Formats: sequence, structure tokens, C-alpha cells
Amino acid sequence: MTVSYTLKVAEARFGGFSGLLLRWRGSIYKLLYKEFLLFIALYALLSITYRLLLTQEQRHVYAQVARYCNRSADLIPLSFVLGFYVTLVVNRWWAQYTSIPLPDQLMCVISASVHGVDQHGRLLRRTLIRYANLASVLVLRSVSTRVLKRFPTMEHVVDAGFMSQEERKKFESLKSDFNKYWIPCVWFTNLAAQARRDGRIRDDIALCLLLEELNKYRAKCSMLFHYDWISIPLVYTQVVTIAVYSYFALSLVGRQFVEPEAGPAKPREPLEPGQGPASTLGDLDMYVPLTTLLQFFFYAGWLKVAEQIINPFGEDDDDFETNQLIDRNLQVSLLSVDDMYQNLPPVEKDLYWDEDSAQPPYTVATAAEALRPSFLGSTFNLRVSDDPEQNVQVDTSPGSARPLPAAQTPLLGHLFAAGAPSPAISLRTFGRVRGAPRTPHLLRLRAEEGGDPEAADRIEEASVGSGDEAGEP
Repeated sequence: MTVSYTLKVAEARFGGFSGLLLRWRGSIYKLLYKEFLLFIALYALLSITYRLLLTQEQRHVYAQVARYCNRSADLIPLSFVLGFYVTLVVNRWWAQYTSIPLPDQLMCVISASVHGVDQHGRLLRRTLIRYANLASVLVLRSVSTRVLKRFPTMEHVVDAGFMSQEERKKFESLKSDFNKYWIPCVWFTNLAAQARRDGRIRDDIALCLLLEELNKYRAKCSMLFHYDWISIPLVYTQVVTIAVYSYFALSLVGRQFVEPEAGPAKPREPLEPGQGPASTLGDLDMYVPLTTLLQFFFYAGWLKVAEQIINPFGEDDDDFETNQLIDRNLQVSLLSVDDMYQNLPPVEKDLYWDEDSAQPPYTVATAAEALRPSFLGSTFNLRVSDDPEQNVQVDTSPGSARPLPAAQTPLLGHLFAAGAPSPAISLRTFGRVRGAPRTPHLLRLRAEEGGDPEAADRIEEASVGSGDEAGEP
């Protein structure tokens, strides 16, 4: 059964994730403890061999080999290869879940489109939705070990009520070398067309909507089958696995606490990632490589996460509950097309019928939320400039009778007068030495169109002055 801890992390609090570390089912400890114990045992075996069984000359050779292995392990791009692989696997895992066919949309369309309160109308609706559920059972038998163990043969499918004996004979009489999960979908389309001819489906629009929903349902069945068929390329999985195993194989030797090169009389030194030759003083001999064990726990655990979710249709703790999905889909879909067909509660006026604004009540625990102002947009409280010239609407279309106002620089606008020209220059006039600019920097405002006469005069003078300066050699 899928491990759910959503309620435990509903609120961020001190040590929120720490409480999850003590769980065993679905935990990293359950996945990794065998490999972790094996790594510790091999490391301890090499350490005992080095400390107790080797001669002084053999220790010297072993120390050289350990230093070489330690340097070589750092050349493996483990974080990049493993991180990219796990990201790919997680995205594929979620895409497979969203590809599981659910009959919720289809059952609503069947209930609304296939009419008749008599036995034949009821039979049509139940048969249509049963065909849809049969297609999902057939495809899940092909990809999920849990479903296959529940329905190992077609006889079990018949006994479960998803298929009749006549339908089974018809199903088995159709010879094909490929998976035949799509056959119930074809039965669905033929039965829907017959219901249209009989008037149970009243128009072609309803029939088209029904078949569109069926095609979406069938597409999910097909996608689920193809996810099972087309796996992540084997070479990529092999590369990642070899990278992790070779890294820690080198670490078994390279992370041993060996004596420095100066001689056996000096303290031993632990070799850590990226460490060069032994120092003359040496480091503390801790016997247990804590950082190496943590590194193994993280990287090997990362690989085990990918191993668990690369195929979520198995029987791991966090694999999809496909059998419960089958039970839920059949029960809900039959309920919606049969018991709920034309079984409506009486239409009544709602509680807020005579009120202008509906305001549902709050409990004491949530009353503070009602005092918070509603979010109206990120720019709702933005302070807009009070300068009326900045709020004048202008026509920016080519050939406009009214020219655009002068461009203003916000920072320098506070330092200069209101009518001071903008220091901005045009790219078209940049670098020109002789002659008046082809396009003036500053455009004149017409006084008769609402502009300030004094400001217009100042702009006129600034424009003339700038033209004279541009004409000077």
C-alpha cells in the first residue's frame, strides 16, 4: 500500500521532517540496509587486513594503491550522472500515474447522453461503462504484477464480472499477435452507434461527445501500455549503475586510514575526497569513515530511489495501488450510470437567494481568515505618478496629428525643471556631427491642445538650440 504522510507535513513546524525519519515502511533504511551492511563489512575486512595481516612493506604498497584509488574516484562525475538519471525517472513515474485510465469523465457523459429508465436503457449504460472498465483491467493485467496475480487468467476476469462468457468467446476468437486490450473499446463504439440508431442517444452531438471521451480513455490505456513497452534505454541505466558501484569500489580501498609516506612511526592519515599526498604530521585515525558512510548512504540511496520508482506497477511499498483503483473505478462508474441516473434531489432555493453577496460562515478556528483583505492583484496598491503630464493619453499611430511628448528620465526629472529636455539621445542621431538631426529629440506640445504655453516655449527654445549646436562644424 502506498505510504502517505501528507497530513504529517500539512504545516511547516520545527522538526517537521524529523518525525518522518523514524518510519520503517517505505523508508530508505528498508531499501538500503542490506547494501549498507555489505559495504561496512567489506570496509572492515580491508581495514583489518591492512592493520593486522600485512607486513610493513606490504602496507607501504597498499598505501600507494589507496592514494591512487582515492584520486581516481574523484574523476567519476557521479553527482551529474546520477542526478540527471533520477530526475528522468521521477518525471516518468509521475507521467505513468497520470496515464492510468479513470472513468470519471466518461461515466458522466454516459449518464447524460444514453437515455431510458427502462431495463434496456439501464442495460445499455451499465454495459458501456463495463466495457470501459474491462479495457483498463486488460491493460493493467499487462503492466502490473499485482493485477496479474489477482486475474491470472481470463476465467478470473469473467468470474469477477468484467466479462461474460459470450464476450470471452468472442474475445478469444479474434486472433491477433498483439495485446487485445482495445477490443472492449471497439465494442463500446459499436454499441454506442446502435444506441444512436435506436434513439437512446438523441443527437449526433451527444454521440460525438461520448466517442471523444472514449478516445481519451483509450489513449490513456495505450499510453500506459507503451510506457511498459518502451523503457529508459538500458545503456543509461547500466552507465549509472556502473558509475555508482565503481565509485564505491574505489572508495573501499581509497578511503582506508593508511600511514603517511614518511614511515610507520608517524600517525596514520584518513584519505578523504580530493585529498592529495599524505602530510608529514598525519591526521587522526578514526577507524570508522563517517563521511564515506554518509556519502554511500546518499548516493546509493539515490540509486535505490530510482530503482524503486522506475516501474511503479510492482509490489514495492510505494508502488501504485492498481487493485484498489480497479475496485474504485468499477463501483463509482456503475453507481453513476445506474443508481444515480435521473435520481436527482429536489431543486430548492439556496441559502443566499435573497442576499446580494454570499458569505459562508466561519468557525471560531478559522474566523481570523475572514478579516484578511482579498487579493486584487499584485499592482493594485502600486503608487502611480501624480504628474498630469504623465497621464495624458496620446495617439502613437503613424501619421498622428498630435506629436508625442518629450521623453523624461525619472531620476533626472527631479533635478531639472519641469520643462527641461531629456538627456536621452536617439540611436538615429547618435554620432551625427553636421546638420540638424533627422528626428528631433524633443517634440513640441501644442498649446491649443491642452499643453502648458510656457513649457511649450521652453521646449521650442531647447529644440532650436540643439539644432544650432548640431549645425556647428
